[in-house]
Amino acid sequence: MKRLWAWAALIFGLLYFILPLIGMTNFSLKMRRGEYSFDAYAKVLADPRFQETFSYSVTMALTTIIFGVFLIVPTAYWVRLKMPGLRPYIEFVTLLPLVIPAIVVVFGYIRLYNTSSWLPLTGSSMGTNMLLMFGYATLGLPYMYRAVDTGLRTIDVATLTEAAQSLGAGWATIIGRIILPNVSVAVMSGAFVTFAIVMGEFTMAALLNKPAFGPYMQLLGANRAYEPAALAVIAFGITWACLGLMQLVSRLQKTAPRQA
Repeated sequence: MKRLWAWAALIFGLLYFILPLIGMTNFSLKMRRGEYSFDAYAKVLADPRFQETFSYSVTMALTTIIFGVFLIVPTAYWVRLKMPGLRPYIEFVTLLPLVIPAIVVVFGYIRLYNTSSWLPLTGSSMGTNMLLMFGYATLGLPYMYRAVDTGLRTIDVATLTEAAQSLGAGWATIIGRIILPNVSVAVMSGAFVTFAIVMGEFTMAALLNKPAFGPYMQLLGANRAYEPAALAVIAFGITWACLGLMQLVSRLQKTAPRQA
């Protein structure tokens, strides 16, 4: 009986999520009356604003991932090696973005770094891009830090560090050539989550007035009929691809110690 209820709950959950997606996909293919076509997808992909916003968000996502790796890998490594007592406090700080809304963070940025402040980052395009990258890094912090910390648990950090120091390696060499390759699968897992977050984020990009993919989806949804459905299917495809890659790297992470 329990097994029957489990299957029933699973089927209900699948129908709850899949049926709306099927309906949305079906609607996106009906731009041409009386037949199915990919006209809506063709119009979206040919739109210069789509190309601009998509490329901008991809660039920001990659920049955010690189920044996150340089920030989180050394931090998590140092905390685990030298300051294990601070781990609960560091974990608490990394979880704060889950309870603090993005609108609060971006309004704090605008308040602190407006054109009349001591560091007027909002006064230039590059400065605003930096603020947006910091905001994206903040949103991805819980996932990236947790992934890296989990990866560090699977290796003997102290022994690797001592062995590298005995051979004359410096801290930069230890982190870049020993620690990072050993947690690369965990870093990739966190990077895919960060990429998905950046591609769909709306609040920060809209309030900082940047041409990102999230605001473009909202703008298109307010003015068109079939194209927003096609764009939503594309966005879901990106998210699913990231989730699939996460599952792949998670399996690689599980099988890597066995291969070693």
